Amino acid sequence: MVHWDPRALEVLRRLEAAGYRAVLVGGCVRDSLLDIPPHDYDAATSALPQETEIACAGLRCVETGLKHGTVTVLSGGLPVEVTTFRREGAYSDHRHPDRVEFTSDLAEDLARRDFTINAMAWENGGLVDLFGGQADLRNHIVLCVGDPDRRFEEDALRLLRGLRLAAQLNFTLHPDTAAAIRRHAPQLVHVAWERISAEFVRLLCSPGAGQVLLDFPEVITQILPELAPAVGFDQKNPHHIYDVYTHSVKAMEQVPPRPALRLAALLHDVGKPAVFSLDQQGVGHFYGHPKVSAALADRALERLRLDRATRERAVTLVSRHDLPVEPTETWAGRWLSRLGEDIFFDLLELKRGDALACAPRESGGLEALERTEQAARALLSRRPCLTLRDLAVNGRDALAAGLSGPAVGRALNRLLEQVAEGALPNDRALLLEKLNTFSAP
Repeated sequence: MVHWDPRALEVLRRLEAAGYRAVLVGGCVRDSLLDIPPHDYDAATSALPQETEIACAGLRCVETGLKHGTVTVLSGGLPVEVTTFRREGAYSDHRHPDRVEFTSDLAEDLARRDFTINAMAWENGGLVDLFGGQADLRNHIVLCVGDPDRRFEEDALRLLRGLRLAAQLNFTLHPDTAAAIRRHAPQLVHVAWERISAEFVRLLCSPGAGQVLLDFPEVITQILPELAPAVGFDQKNPHHIYDVYTHSVKAMEQVPPRPALRLAALLHDVGKPAVFSLDQQGVGHFYGHPKVSAALADRALERLRLDRATRERAVTLVSRHDLPVEPTETWAGRWLSRLGEDIFFDLLELKRGDALACAPRESGGLEALERTEQAARALLSRRPCLTLRDLAVNGRDALAAGLSGPAVGRALNRLLEQVAEGALPNDRALLLEKLNTFSAP
């Protein structure tokens, strides 16, 4: 077990000195047993919120959830979320308990928690494990505390939290818990999209995300119904060995765990079923699918309430994922200029993941991608002109050359593309001459 942060222990010490029982609970206990340094600290106590504030006098206390018995105590700058032991009533909205009753019994508090690996506590006397959480950690199992149907009826977000934990820790969901997740997948309609989005993105960026998505398409398509037609969709194409959904998940597994990139990989072929056609030889084709996929991805990501930058980045990657590459500095300069450096290299990652998720013989394109990346890196090492900010002429020069309105932007972008491709040097005198030719009738 890792060493606890002494600032968290100070909160427990103060509560215990005031005569209350106080324990660390939840994720910090789970992570410490896995030799993972806890990234946040939750505590539970027999003290009522007002009593917690009195016991922790001298430390800053923030009343973050008095209705549910929670006070956040800042100990040396470390936030420790302290909640009174409690039992809960029914969850009529499938998200929040209708009523909360405080109790002095730690066992009652642990019994209301979601999964056994989150239902352990630590105090000076050692580990409190009433539901076999330590054994489930050893066996790499995610198992509900008590009846899984009841746990998911209470809070539908637990469906996604269970999948995310399995993906994050590379654990397996217990068969009873997995079956209950599938049964209760439609209950996700009761969860705010912001909460779904946060858990879903964490899931996608976890080490075991691919297997979870393959095992639970009925849950994933509750979140992304645009993917439903892709599940089991036979591509009938020699380049592909997987159905559209499986191919997309396999591609996602191959790219780095960055939100926009993983989302783009998962959605890059979402438009394929809508444009599918068979030729006379019975081979499937998907003409125009990047454009359709981009439109569907934009709709899906807007529904997930993702920030604009992430959504636009992912949609750009989807729309360009089928772009033929040329392993030359000319091609690299053109697309570095159009996309920007970060998105350019993300696009190469997406195309690499896409190729690795196709039939084995299709991986020959990997060499071209590698050479393209090398060309781009070589070009960047010479600090080329890739943005209008770097261009030796600007809007004032274009106006002086007689251009106006949209013609200014068109002329500058045309010059930028030629400079980025290496067709023109970034020489002010030469570019001023070019601007004068644009203005000529």
